[in-house]
Amino acid sequence: MERRKHWWNGTWGRLVRRDLYLYEDGNKWTVEARLGGAEGRSRWFEFDREDDALECVRGLLTESSDWREIH
Repeated sequence: MERRKHWWNGTWGRLVRRDLYLYEDGNKWTVEARLGGAEGRSRWFEFDREDDALECVRGLLTESSDWREIH
C-alpha cells in the first residue's frame, strides 16, 4: 500500500489533531481518517476508483476550514 496524499487539520494535540490519508494498492484506493495523531483512532474507507476516494476526502475536508495538504 502506497501513500499518495496526506492532509492535516493544522492542530497539535492528541484530542484535536486530525489527519486524512489517501492510499493506493494496485487498483484499490483507501482513505484513512485519523483522529488523535499517531496513537489515535482511524476510520477506513475502501474504493475501487480514485475518483470515488477523492470524493470521500472532499467530504471529510468540509468538516473544518483549516485543512492543509502535506507534501
